[in-house]
Amino acid sequence: MNKEWIDIAEEICRRCGGICCVDAHPPVSTGRKDLMVRAGTSENVFEFYGYQRLAARSDGTCIMMKNGRCQVHGIKPETCISGPFTFDLHGNVLEIYLKRESLCPLVRYLKEDREAYDCQYEMAVKNITSLVEEIPRSELEVIVRIPEPETDKVAEIILTRGYV
Repeated sequence: MNKEWIDIAEEICRRCGGICCVDAHPPVSTGRKDLMVRAGTSENVFEFYGYQRLAARSDGTCIMMKNGRCQVHGIKPETCISGPFTFDLHGNVLEIYLKRESLCPLVRYLKEDREAYDCQYEMAVKNITSLVEEIPRSELEVIVRIPEPETDKVAEIILTRGYV
């Protein structure tokens, strides 16, 4: 992804103010949690609710959001890095979904720029696959029950082992 696209994407996210950061409760792998803690993130921002995740404030906003910006942008959870792509899992089939523009204004720009779309998609698949491989099966079972409204399936990937 080129610098120009990264600047555009960051501006879109800045203007959005974090719609995707409300009621999201992103799962956090142990490896990502360790990385975040080593970088200075407090252990108090994590909670376990069937799976390890970032906590939210009483209004539903991610605890890492401040003034409409992510405070751990460079090391945020795998699903946050993958946005606006998300996933579902059935056995060894990893389904990749793209959120609709009503949830993420970045989607329109991804659809207009095939190179940016492909780059973000590849990054999403890499991060989602890593997350799925690291999270315990019992936690994955909880995560895949979370509804993902306003998304469209864009791919199915056969994984080498079954998960849920």
